Amino acid sequence: MSAFFLASVVFCGAFFAALAGMLLRVALPGAHLDADSRDVIKLVLGLIGTMSALILGLLIASANSNYNEQSSELQSISAKIILLDRILTYYGPESEGARKQLGEAVAAAHDRIWSPQGLRPTNLEAANRFMQQLQALSPKTDMARQLQGRALQIAENILQTRLLMASQAGGAIPAPFLAILVFWICVLFLGFGMFTRFNGTVAAALFVGAFSVAGAIFLILELNTPYQGFMQISDAPLRAVLSQIGR
Repeated sequence: MSAFFLASVVFCGAFFAALAGMLLRVALPGAHLDADSRDVIKLVLGLIGTMSALILGLLIASANSNYNEQSSELQSISAKIILLDRILTYYGPESEGARKQLGEAVAAAHDRIWSPQGLRPTNLEAANRFMQQLQALSPKTDMARQLQGRALQIAENILQTRLLMASQAGGAIPAPFLAILVFWICVLFLGFGMFTRFNGTVAAALFVGAFSVAGAIFLILELNTPYQGFMQISDAPLRAVLSQIGR
């Protein structure tokens, strides 16, 4: 399910829970909302509110950290690919096949990540062909051997980083965890509704509150899937790499 759909569900659940709380206030006998009952309910709502705020804050911080880490690693891997291409250029004309294969591997990775169908599973076929081309080089001088060794080291580092990025790209929040958080939020808004009578100002305040919580959930889900959705990481670094490889 998309982040927008889930955020909409949270918004509707919270806002209608508040409206249900207002109706419940009218239906309940007066003894259920006396001073002592109000104090206990407020304590419970305070506890749930504290837990919800803490979890939301931790989730936003974690998702933002993952998003920034993916963006930083993409820029780092792009710089290493350009460096690898320069090293192969210094190696000489014998590396033209490997450079061509490098460009094809980068293009294939770009198309899988930023495809119209969304993020697709990692495929290392093009990367394996490049590694075979690189290992097949036959250096005839000490300088050429050093360049080949350096190129292999950078290529292995790029492959390792890419696999790490792929494993961290789909950090979905477990459904039970999200369901419990949404339940807490709905209970909070139900409690808000129980302590007030309906009027335009209160309805607007509850609407803004529900929208804000739904916005927080939306941000968490979007940041947690950095290669999909409205906040997708830009492919500019890899497009810059593709424009420079082979020159």
